[in-house]
Amino acid sequence: MKKPVTTLCYIENDDSYLMLHRVKKKNDLNEHKWVGIGGHAEEGESPEDCLLREAREETSLTLTSYRFRGLVTFVSDKWGTEYMCLYTADGFQGILSDCDEGCLEWVPKKEIPRLNLWKGDLIFFRLLEENVPFFSLKLCYEGDRLILWQLNGMDMGADLPDEEKWKEILDSLRAI
Repeated sequence: MKKPVTTLCYIENDDSYLMLHRVKKKNDLNEHKWVGIGGHAEEGESPEDCLLREAREETSLTLTSYRFRGLVTFVSDKWGTEYMCLYTADGFQGILSDCDEGCLEWVPKKEIPRLNLWKGDLIFFRLLEENVPFFSLKLCYEGDRLILWQLNGMDMGADLPDEEKWKEILDSLRAI
């Protein structure tokens, strides 16, 4: 049985994120999607232990500066529930290697919304872009369809916010 605690990390370099195009693994929840690096915590691992191990395994990089940005509760009718510890990293050492789960590529941040992503990823990318200090995000899916999302315990519906709604959300987060 897979552990329900995972890490997901977006390594930053020159206004780009290191993205993993998941095209090599069979029976993959993320098949053909673009995601960050990460994976399931092993027995006895803290989220940070998992983050550092997965970074080495998937990229051959050693992270030297990283930040815990939020907790994402991913609920799926097909895959169960996963608690993703979301990180960004802006320091690393080593030489990037090939990954056996997909193709690694530096993608400019402004290009990320054009990729084949989970719809909910667009929500946390916006929160990262706005430098929200820490957040709890719940994303509920039926298949690939986002049916509900919550931010810090507040129901937000199923749709992505327009710019006016984003302004309200961000203003309320800054008021805390």
